[in-house]
Amino acid sequence: KEMERLVRSIEADGLIWGASKLMPVGYGIKKLQICCVVEDDKVGTDFLEEQITSFEDLVQSMDIVSFNKI
Repeated sequence: KEMERLVRSIEADGLIWGASKLMPVGYGIKKLQICCVVEDDKVGTDFLEEQITSFEDLVQSMDIVSFNKI
């Protein structure tokens, strides 16, 4: 829950956080899967990756699962 709280604390114009869930990886390790809506002109994926991976104590890596363009 601490990791989700930290990720959701990232705020930017054009960024809206959605649903999330903890997914088991193995050996008691879980990963946070969280949805967000990003306005491409205002927030880049590089910005998000830098912000999320800056929580070094809790975040080992970050993957983008899917993109939807509207």
